This record gives sequence, structure tokens and C-alpha cells, in this order.
Amino acid sequence: MADAMVFPGQGSQSVGMQSDLAGSREVADTWAEAGEVLGYDIWGLVQSGPAEELARTTITQPAMLAAGVAAFRAWRQADGAMPAAVAGHSLGEYTALVAAGALDFTDAMRVVKRRSELMRDAGAAEPGKMAAIIGLDDAALVAVCKRVADGDIVEAVNFNAPGQVVIAGHAAAVDRAIDAAKSAGAKRALPLPVTVAAHSSLMRPAGDGLAAALAEVTVSTPTITVVAASDATPYLDAEDIRRRLACQVYSPVQWVRTTEALVGLGAERIVECGPGKVLAGLMRRIDRSVPVVTLDNAQGLSAALAA
Repeated sequence: MADAMVFPGQGSQSVGMQSDLAGSREVADTWAEAGEVLGYDIWGLVQSGPAEELARTTITQPAMLAAGVAAFRAWRQADGAMPAAVAGHSLGEYTALVAAGALDFTDAMRVVKRRSELMRDAGAAEPGKMAAIIGLDDAALVAVCKRVADGDIVEAVNFNAPGQVVIAGHAAAVDRAIDAAKSAGAKRALPLPVTVAAHSSLMRPAGDGLAAALAEVTVSTPTITVVAASDATPYLDAEDIRRRLACQVYSPVQWVRTTEALVGLGAERIVECGPGKVLAGLMRRIDRSVPVVTLDNAQGLSAALAA
């Protein structure tokens, strides 16, 4: 069975995550490496919280990278097969590139630390808002955003599953889009508890700074296929990775197309590698014919290996 592995991003974190994997040397070493790069005990923070601190973008992004890499290393140490292809949702794309040998973990951690700071700063300069829109056709939602923008920015930024799209932009414009989406037939419109309009045009300054950070680390051609979630096509080489990662922060996440691309490449099973089961849930909405397993804890790891 050919596996494709996917790595989650922000939103899948939780206080105490991976506590039952802490006895694994690979997991312990990964979190220790992360702490050395960051200059603080991120493992201790993740285990003790509070949740509000873990939810800060400058904490969440490094934590999710470390958790994804730790789960991947535990999988491989337990003789889990190397996936045929990988992809990551937003921040998870960095984890995917580490798994594919394109980025060294410590270099990826340095870039992600900088990414989180740049996104925080861009959000402070241009405060924004995000909202999940449920039950409206993608094209209809894109049209709604264009119609109500009125000189502001509001865009569809995460195409997560059929009928499940996240929008982002200036707060007032997002509020207008929420009302218009409901009038257009959306079943639900849920504001998200963030002030950073991730993957919208408001993050373009962060992309410019990220390009400089990426220029300072070694990037290699991936040893396995890495499908970029910004356009659902594989990364080609080091310069392509640098260019597209810089643009990724202000480009929509095309998750439906990305998972369809993984299946098109021959994936017979999807393995979600990291905390939570968000991507597994999305996969079941995208294509229920493809089996999904999760490596979010020790029990999930054992079950996936047995399967």
C-alpha cells in the first residue's frame, strides 16, 4: 500500500500533546532540539500551558513543527514506511519538507520562528480577521468576497473541503462577507479567534521578510514528492521551494486540490502525522474511498503500524 503523509498546521495544537510519546527517544530529542533553537523550554510550555500562551502564533508555529517532526521520527524509528509523497496544511508544509529531506529540522525551526514573528508583526500593522464559511459553493463565496470588499481586503484563503472554506482580510470586510454569505445560502459562518489574516494579501509584508530568512538556510531538492498546497503541484528544486514558501504565507491553501493530487499520484492511504485529527476529518469529506490513519498519539501510532 502506497502511503501519502500529511502534516497539520495551526489549530491542531493542544496542551499536553504528545505526552504519551515522551518516552520515545526520537520524540524527546526532537523537542530538545527545538528548545535549543528557540532558546526556551517549548516542551515544558506545551505540556503545562496555559492554552492561551500555546495559541500565540509565535508559540504555535514552532510547536506544531516540532510535534510533526517528532511524530514522523517516531514513525520511522518504529519501521513505519517512508511515504511516497507528502504535503502540509499551511505551517505543516515546513514539516513535510523536513520529512522529505529538503530542509534540516533546525534550519526549518529557525525559519518558522521568523515566519511566526513576521506574521505577528504584519497582523499588528494591519489587524485582520478570519471566518469559516460552511455550506456555500466555492465560486459563490469568492464572488461574495469580491462584491463586499468595497476597497478593503477579504479573500477566500483556505479551501479545506467541499463546502468548508475560510475567508480572511480586514475585520469590517470579513463581517460584511459573513452577512452576505449567510444571505447567499451558507449554513454557518463562524468567526475564528485570531487577529492575523493568514494567507490573505495582508500577509504580503511577511512574505517579503520570509524570503530573506529562507535565503539564509540550506534548501535541497526533496528526496520524495512534496505537493505544495498553494497550487497542488510538486516542488521542483531548492529555488522553487524558497520562492513558493515565501509566497505561501499570503496565498490561499488549496487543500482539496492538494489531497486530490496525492491520490492522483497513487496514494492508497493517507497518514496524518502530528497532533489532532483535523486533516483526517477533511479527507473523509473530500474522498471517503481513501483510508486515513492518524499519528496523533501512541495509540494512533501503534494502530497505524498494525494496519
